[in-house]
Amino acid sequence: MGNRSTAAGFSDTRQHYPILDGLRGVAALMVVAFHLFEAHAASRFVQVINHGYLAVDFFFVLSGFVIGYAYDDRWRSMSTGEFFKRRLIRLHPMIIVGMLIGAVMFYTQASPTFPKIQDTPVWLMVVVALIGMTLLPVGAALDIRGWGEMHPLNGPAWSLFYEYVANILYALFVRKFSNTVLAILVVITAGVLLHYCAAGPNGDVIGGWSLDPAQIRIGLTRLLYPFFAGLLLSRVVTVGRIRHAFLLSSLMIVVALALPRFGGETQLWQNGLYDALCIILVFPLVVYIGASGQVHSGIGNKVCAFLGAISYPIYIIHYPIIYTYTAWAQKNKVPLLDALPVTAAAFVACVAVAYLCLRFYDVPVRRWLSQRGGASMPSGQLQT
Repeated sequence: MGNRSTAAGFSDTRQHYPILDGLRGVAALMVVAFHLFEAHAASRFVQVINHGYLAVDFFFVLSGFVIGYAYDDRWRSMSTGEFFKRRLIRLHPMIIVGMLIGAVMFYTQASPTFPKIQDTPVWLMVVVALIGMTLLPVGAALDIRGWGEMHPLNGPAWSLFYEYVANILYALFVRKFSNTVLAILVVITAGVLLHYCAAGPNGDVIGGWSLDPAQIRIGLTRLLYPFFAGLLLSRVVTVGRIRHAFLLSSLMIVVALALPRFGGETQLWQNGLYDALCIILVFPLVVYIGASGQVHSGIGNKVCAFLGAISYPIYIIHYPIIYTYTAWAQKNKVPLLDALPVTAAAFVACVAVAYLCLRFYDVPVRRWLSQRGGASMPSGQLQT
């Protein structure tokens, strides 16, 4: 395994998993499509790409796997502060620009769907933006949109908040756990997740974005099993040699996220069990398959590298565009079929803005910060 240089300009001596790059990108694109179609859904029971929300849980599994793979054997030469510095350099520049885009687009989203925007003064929006750039969550007093989000300018940042929680837990405690202790935690958190999915009020794991006890419970439930399971997977499983792994694992992710709702409004537990099955079994299997495959063509490697590079920027910048699209679609009551040209344009815009942010902001800023701080960066597939 030679020294590899990534599209981000950073290097590492570890084996590269290009398929994991590609899978992250596939899931991120599915999230964008899910949120666009969601703007036209009457309820959670009739959405196109109905289980797109599970991409977050897949990201947590993948995060646990790559964090363990990247850092478990580095602690003899790396301090806790160094670990946090690396993670901040990796994640925080795009958090800042995502909040900035959310602030710039905020007043374009004024509509009955977002009832508080028109009454929000600019100074208050700026305060919320500055707080959001730190990733500190805000409560109801600063809910300037009316959706109860802990990050009203860029809702999906809630999952990055929990990603930071996972990183803190890992650095301070979990990295020191034996595999036996970690396996016990995996079993316990799997049981908690299964119970919530099967007996919860909505028959799914949707939630985690608000700063109230019920939503915090959902957020932690969605975080702990996937992250612990991914971490344990990185420690105990020897990857195999699976042919056509990218095609197989991508298809599994697309199907898992796209399947329609199970059980309808009367049998909520059926969909809850499906969510639990995906998170507990399917997503770790997908990561294993992805890590067990190789990309043998130059084009395939370029596709995976591109998807991996833009995956995080797409995820963290797409929702301000979604807010504006949702306000337009719902204010004008535009059916999905009539909206498809605008839907496609919004999808392309998300990818284009993400690419521009990656190339002209994220990569240069992270390179500058890593050089200034003396922190080498892990290679592409480890950039969770």
